[in-house]
Amino acid sequence: MLIAILTAILVVGGTALLSWPLGKYMAALFSNRFVRADGLFTRAMGGAPAQDWKQYSIALLAFNAVMFIFVFGLLALQHVLPLNPDRQGPASLDLVFNTAASFTTNTNLQHYSGERTWSYLAQLGGLMWLQFVSAATGIAALAALARGIAGKGDMGNFFLDLQRAAFGVLLPLAIVAAAMIVLAGVPMTFEGAAHVTTLEGATQTIARGPAAAFVAIKQLGTNGGGFFGPNSTHPLENPSFWSNAVEMIAIVLIPMACVWMFGRLIGRMKHARVVFGVMTMLLLVKLTAAVCFEMAPTEAFASFPVMNDVGNFEGKELRLGAATGPLWAVLTTSTSNGSVGAMHDSLNPLTGLVPMAGMWLNETFGGAGVGMINMFLYIVVAVFVAGMMVGRTPEYLGHRIEGREMRLAVLALISHPVLILGGTALFAATAWGAGTVANPGAHGFSEILYEFSSAAANNGSGFEGLGDNTAPWNIATGFVMLIGRYLPMIVPLAIVGSLMAKRRNAESAGTLSVEAGTFGVMLLITILIFGALTFFPAAALGPIAEHLTFML
Repeated sequence: MLIAILTAILVVGGTALLSWPLGKYMAALFSNRFVRADGLFTRAMGGAPAQDWKQYSIALLAFNAVMFIFVFGLLALQHVLPLNPDRQGPASLDLVFNTAASFTTNTNLQHYSGERTWSYLAQLGGLMWLQFVSAATGIAALAALARGIAGKGDMGNFFLDLQRAAFGVLLPLAIVAAAMIVLAGVPMTFEGAAHVTTLEGATQTIARGPAAAFVAIKQLGTNGGGFFGPNSTHPLENPSFWSNAVEMIAIVLIPMACVWMFGRLIGRMKHARVVFGVMTMLLLVKLTAAVCFEMAPTEAFASFPVMNDVGNFEGKELRLGAATGPLWAVLTTSTSNGSVGAMHDSLNPLTGLVPMAGMWLNETFGGAGVGMINMFLYIVVAVFVAGMMVGRTPEYLGHRIEGREMRLAVLALISHPVLILGGTALFAATAWGAGTVANPGAHGFSEILYEFSSAAANNGSGFEGLGDNTAPWNIATGFVMLIGRYLPMIVPLAIVGSLMAKRRNAESAGTLSVEAGTFGVMLLITILIFGALTFFPAAALGPIAEHLTFML
């Protein structure tokens, strides 16, 4: 337990400290303070005219459509393209669709094993490129939303913001992170798999490749797709304590910094501190719950007295310590990262519920940029409810929140449980899902529930134990990822566009303060009611039912 506490302090506390200067830098980057870089980007585009919310949204969607089409073609034709030393063959079109949708939406849900499916060109020129631009898309959308809230008059230019995020934030950080994990032992080579003879005389094939470059941006961009099938449990993707620490810090660094960036762009750092505090509280509660639940041994070994003092070791990377498994599980699902440092299918039932809850809330720092955007939706609802409770017109930073804004906010928030629960119900009731689970009963239901939670939250992690590389799974989760990405991203821009069209009111003594602890409590209650209670019946059928079964 002591090791778990110290590791959590190192990772969460260290990242929080690093996020402050990074957020300050990002705010300056998106506030036109780097004139020379902006001039270079503008000349490269042939100009960067200001855009309203509709123009910004159309540009965002159009660019992401081009991303999808390009990578779809690259993956479909990988077997006739260069940089394929291991001679990877063609993949099925439903898997190509799912993978292109997955990486375009910053999800990186993997229904394949990377080293056995995709060529180096597909991994680097397609998937790794998407890990940069999909994360940059989320950061750009947050910058646009913040400008609108701050009353800048326009939302900026999407293509300029995209380049700022990709070249000014993600690329420099990825270079530093890649260098650090190379020093820790992660391979970086364009040679094919190594064929070796073991001491027993057997022949073994060891997959390798340009893993360090891929892993660095997968963590920093809250992408999560592993270069190798086992993801960050693979000894070549995560070989040591220090690579493990760097990769965990990278998971949550940019999402934390985005909160500070938002606060500086709107000129309300006290408000940002309240939001950061609420997110941190939720994160710490989940970390504490996961570690405590995982201290109990797995049911298969519960009868062995020696196991009662060491907790659940099943599915853990023991070189890195058993405590890092639940810690990584919470961090990767509190953000939309989705990489794994332990097999989530092996977690104790209530421990497995914690990462699900992270994806259901979908805003405990969340994805790069989009986590704060999701929190904005909860803020709108909290402000509206608080205003109605005291009998005043709800206002957020001088903007009146009325029926139109509430309808849009509820649309975005309700789409999340509809995608998760609707997909789960359909696949649990049909052979599409019931025929692919490796475990019967409540655990099998949890596998289906987790998969749709991961797809809708653009997370990408898997409960595993699920034969999900089938046409129904690939197509269904592909569409869930696309809807779950763009609807909650575009709707908040529409809300801000609606607020910008109104006359902004001067704040008075009677205006609801969003910079005090009272608002933080109201926001926390709103998140728990809208984000958690909606999923309680599903949780009762899955992880909770499995836990109660073990108690009988």
